[in-house]
Amino acid sequence: MLKGKKLKLPDRLGSLVAGFEDKDEDSGGSGSVSELGEELEILQPTGFRSDRESETDDDHDHNEVQEEEPMVKRKMKVDAELEHNGRQLRHEKDGLSHISVIKTIEVDEKRSDIEYEISQKEINLEKLQRIASTGIPEGGNLRATVWKLILGYLPPSRDLWEKELSENRKKYAKLKEELLLTPSELARMKEEAFQSHKHNNAHNDTAGPLIRHEISHEDHPLSLGKASVWHQYFEHTEIAEQIDRDLQRTHPEMKFFSGESSFGRKHRESMRNVLLLFSKLNPAIRYVQGMNEVLAPLYYVFSTDTDEKNASNAEADSFSCFVLLLSDSVDHFCQQLDNSSVGILSTLSRLSDLLKANDEELWRHLEFTSKVKPQYYGFRWITLLLTQEFNLQSILRIWDSLISSPFGIQEMLLRVCCAMLLCVKSRLLSGDFAANLKLLQHYPEINIEHLLQVAQDLTPDTS
Repeated sequence: MLKGKKLKLPDRLGSLVAGFEDKDEDSGGSGSVSELGEELEILQPTGFRSDRESETDDDHDHNEVQEEEPMVKRKMKVDAELEHNGRQLRHEKDGLSHISVIKTIEVDEKRSDIEYEISQKEINLEKLQRIASTGIPEGGNLRATVWKLILGYLPPSRDLWEKELSENRKKYAKLKEELLLTPSELARMKEEAFQSHKHNNAHNDTAGPLIRHEISHEDHPLSLGKASVWHQYFEHTEIAEQIDRDLQRTHPEMKFFSGESSFGRKHRESMRNVLLLFSKLNPAIRYVQGMNEVLAPLYYVFSTDTDEKNASNAEADSFSCFVLLLSDSVDHFCQQLDNSSVGILSTLSRLSDLLKANDEELWRHLEFTSKVKPQYYGFRWITLLLTQEFNLQSILRIWDSLISSPFGIQEMLLRVCCAMLLCVKSRLLSGDFAANLKLLQHYPEINIEHLLQVAQDLTPDTS
């Protein structure tokens, strides 16, 4: 180590040594240079070597330039990569934004088209169906109004809407009064009405003796006679309990249907009334487990109508549309008709034929290789209108196409079921019985628009 010779340090090195400060030559600090040199002897990774005593200051500058050059190149390379990635991200973001803008414009145009159609004095149902089948925009009361129109609950003439709604809602209230009240409550209401009528038509104010009304044997709560109103009331108690259990399991992930809040209880009570009334009016079918799932989309759409009067009458409207929706598929719920031409087994056979007409390879694999018959998965798909296979928002979109389809609800439903098979073809072909059954009973997430397009493009079965 040379004593008394001061080493020239690059500025950047000084910044890397904690507490280091440059000393001026004329600072007068004797011995400071040699002590500093001894400290720098240890810092060999910086490129300074103390055994090269003959090295000049220029040599040190040259070495530093050589060291900095690769660092500069690396920095330039990193900067270039960052700039490229930034441009790529901006390009992708711009592309997504462009797609989003286009989609927003399409939704707004569709909303305007539907609003225009339903604002006409005489509504063109065929044209409305074509628009609605591609999906009804969320918000407002578009979906509620369109569904009511296409299902036939509202007439095409707007001038008749108010009258029809009023009459249907009054009929529903009367049915509830006659069929859902206990016999004692109904008897009390009739008595009050009778007394009120008698009082209003009285010709004098003379008080007379109280009249004792005899209770017939048929009207006694303990009567075992089948004609007894109480016997008929108790007969539906078990059905009501089943409905209550099923309603607790209806879309439990949604506060609208679940929970013990007054909000959730109110909706479950309304749906309970609809299902129990349907059961009493259809004794050959009654209530079948799963009907709660079919009612849920209707009741949800009508309850969330932005028109307050319509929303407050969601229960009555849901009942009528529920009956209309099941009108061409109610036989699927009747076990006695399973083997008939209108039963569920015949419909499942049509699904199998539709698959064969569109993809015989997949049909053969399911039918003969893995032996997964349509009964194992299609029964639930068809009877419950796919309500247990997708989340509620997807169901609403699918139902737009089902309800609006020119083929009819059942025909379009079969097309969607067939499309569901085709969209998971590769997984089904590589699966055995257990794997395929699990897949079809727990259908995976899928792009709903793609699924519906596949269903729309299917070749119809002409056998």
